[in-house]
Amino acid sequence: MNRIHLLCLALLAISFTNGAHAQSTPGKFYMKVSGGYFFSVSPGQFPDVGPYPPRDERVAINPTTGATTTLSEKVLTGSYGEGVRGGLSFGYVLNKNFSIEGTFCYYHSSKNLMTKNVTTIQGTNTVVGSIESHGHVNAVDFAPSLVVSPGYEKFNPYVRFGVVVPLWGRLYIETEATRTSAVPGQPAAVVAQTAIHRKEEIKPNPTFGFQGALGFNYAVARRLDIFAEAEYRNVPVKGKSKEVTEYDEVTRVVNTATGAEIGRQTRGLNDLSTAERETEYKTVLDESSNTPTSTTGSKTNYKNDNAPANDLKSYINVGGLGLNAGVRFRF
Repeated sequence: MNRIHLLCLALLAISFTNGAHAQSTPGKFYMKVSGGYFFSVSPGQFPDVGPYPPRDERVAINPTTGATTTLSEKVLTGSYGEGVRGGLSFGYVLNKNFSIEGTFCYYHSSKNLMTKNVTTIQGTNTVVGSIESHGHVNAVDFAPSLVVSPGYEKFNPYVRFGVVVPLWGRLYIETEATRTSAVPGQPAAVVAQTAIHRKEEIKPNPTFGFQGALGFNYAVARRLDIFAEAEYRNVPVKGKSKEVTEYDEVTRVVNTATGAEIGRQTRGLNDLSTAERETEYKTVLDESSNTPTSTTGSKTNYKNDNAPANDLKSYINVGGLGLNAGVRFRF
């Protein structure tokens, strides 16, 4: 990462140093404002959402024995490379054919279905449990690049290539879950209905990627151009840590024959243990890792409930192929 930061600083230093000797020449410095949409081109299997794998599953349960049968199962794949981007670029024209520029970019990905599980009573369509999670990425990055063009005045095609240095980013995952279960010692008509809303944020490890674009500038005034380009980005990201930021659990004990609520229990964010709330990702899990040991209702018990849990690192890609367009102001 230090080498990448030094490269970014060096490119900016060159532009400002050369600019000090060329202030009398108009059009050397420029600024670009752009917006665009990117599409996923390298889908892969999504990471697990806690204990739930990236699957779309339909399961039937035998109410007498508790045995389950998988009716259908589908692996969920995709990437976080699809979404909208907005950029602000600063550049300097070195000569007729070469320019350097640096772009600050904000990215918001589309939502992805990461896990889904629906459980019905065997032989019926009665749903007694469901889990559904969606995730999206927000990120800010800096992309220094070299621009090569033939240097035409009116219509000037160009090739741009360089690196991508993420400055900030989060993977947000929201989960909605419901479950209906029998209450020990109560008639069959009395059931416990649980609803859970959960939101978590995954922080990434430092990384960098690559980007390249093919586009054109078209002069519409002496100091104003419009431009459009096709851009490809490849930015692999691996998780560093995860934190549950929202948690709301409500369990109602209901008599289904009369609709009367007999009792209610709730759990909030402050009721979660440290291990349930915080996770540190590891490349390898071993006997010393803080992993789950059992469950008590919806509560997960760990070897040490008072320390962050450990889980295997997950990988996502926030790169893609997209189209950018905008305006360029020359100074």
